Amino acid sequence: MVVVGDETWRDRGLHARVVNALGQEIVDGTYAPGDILNLDRLSERFTVSRSVLREALRVLQSVGMVEPRQRVGTQVLATESWDLLNPLVIQWRGRGDYFAQMREMLQLRLGIEPVAARLSARLMTPAQRQAVARAAAVMVEADHDNEGRRYLEADVEFHTLILEGSGNAVMGHFANTVAALLRTREQEKRFTVTDYTPASAHRHNDLAAALLAGDEDAAYRCAYATLEATLAEFVQESAGSHPAAG
Repeated sequence: MVVVGDETWRDRGLHARVVNALGQEIVDGTYAPGDILNLDRLSERFTVSRSVLREALRVLQSVGMVEPRQRVGTQVLATESWDLLNPLVIQWRGRGDYFAQMREMLQLRLGIEPVAARLSARLMTPAQRQAVARAAAVMVEADHDNEGRRYLEADVEFHTLILEGSGNAVMGHFANTVAALLRTREQEKRFTVTDYTPASAHRHNDLAAALLAGDEDAAYRCAYATLEATLAEFVQESAGSHPAAG
């Protein structure tokens, strides 16, 4: 068994399993706000040491899902306390109320990504612009070939390049959040290429063309139109079976 400091590789795997299980259960409402987590029961349930369990709870505390209370124990916190932009929380919410999270995040992205696109049109290097154009072209090809996973990977790359190409460190960091959000489609049965994807792919292509041309206003408009259309599709289909492709 490989040892890393005081921790074994086996412990690290157990730690991740506990974090993911408890995080998902808190999101799903198995544990309600105010509930106290019984460490003895959890240790027995997961067959892990108290040290592994405490480390897992520290991760959940770091994303605002639990908090230790003196003389009470570890208490589950309400949604208002969660770090909703953290990739872990996004992953867990994606398995739960998928459409609600997508709607909320798309509304947030509308306020960020068009500005990032405007900045990228001004600041991107020629190599970055070409990379965005290639990602957009792959999206169109993947849509034509009905390759949902390939489309998704190109979509992640496309938005990451624009946010990181903005020259704004905070927007660049937000790329991790957007990537995690888009990847929730992998665990959503409806993530594959849909009837909405062709129009979305071409909107991404239009945005890539604006970035290639260095047209700041067009980049802003195209980015906004892409996200606005995706948001409208999610609202429309929130009770249906088609995801949008943002």
